[in-house]
Amino acid sequence: QVQLVESGGGSVQSGGSLRLSCAASQYCTYMGWFRQAPGKEREGVAAIWRGGGVTYYADSVKGRFTISQDNAKHAVYLQMNSLKPEDTAMYYCAAATSPPPLSDRLSRQGYDYWGQGTQVTVSS
Repeated sequence: QVQLVESGGGSVQSGGSLRLSCAASQYCTYMGWFRQAPGKEREGVAAIWRGGGVTYYADSVKGRFTISQDNAKHAVYLQMNSLKPEDTAMYYCAAATSPPPLSDRLSRQGYDYWGQGTQVTVSS
């Protein structure tokens, strides 16, 4: 069983930045960040292939968010810049122990383990 622990959420004004962290209890080949706003579906934000560092982003965050990793710590990070009110959501870290199909790398079905979530609130 993989344990995921997120940290780094908080409240920020529009245009501000936050950095989310996720520590995994063991190596997972793919890790990602998802978010869910009230009344909306959980959506993929960013993902990374731990083996080669290849990254994937949702169109809504390209150029503003950056996913990175620290292999020694089994950790991934999400640097969020130029935050907008529409980025407000609960953010979840996710991990996969086998590579998800390309079409699922930003989809819920591609991941086996989930963290508890960390709230991000962006005010205008």
